[in-house]
Formats: sequence, structure tokens, C-alpha cells
Amino acid sequence: MNVTVRLPGALREAAGARGAVPVEVAAGSTVGDLLDVLATELPAVERRVRDERGVLRQHVNVFVGADNVRDLALLATPLVDGGEVHILPAVSGG
Repeated sequence: MNVTVRLPGALREAAGARGAVPVEVAAGSTVGDLLDVLATELPAVERRVRDERGVLRQHVNVFVGADNVRDLALLATPLVDGGEVHILPAVSGG
């Protein structure tokens, strides 16, 4: 199945300046499965999303459609064919 990963400007450099990246995953895949594919296809993006233990970084939000995976099943959140995943790192400053 095909899922589109949407990236903000802060991550586009790691994705070859693309704001949307189509990713092919197996039927029944989860957000964790998607990130495993990204680790192969766009390792610089995946490293900014998960830490060395494979856990979602504290200051990164991942949305499946309009829902934050932190409010769902985290990396076990299921994906749907044709769905969108938005990766949003926290922005701070003073």
C-alpha cells in the first residue's frame, strides 16, 4: 500500500528538498513499519524521528491523518492505503 509522508521545511533537506515522500509499505503496516522503510530509503529523516533505541523522539510529533500517534498506539498505529503521515519536529526559541 502507498502512504505519503509529509515533511516540514526543517526535514526537507534530509529528504532531498521534498515536502512529500511517497512510501510503499506492506498491507497492514504500522507507523513503526513505515519508519523502518524510511530508515532504508531516507535514513537522515528517520534518525531525526526515532532515537537509537527505535523510540519516537520526545520532541517529534507524528500524525496519521489528523490524529497524533501519541494519542493512539504510538508506533503500533495502523496505516491505511492512500493515507498521509505528517512528521512535525518541535520548534522552539525565544
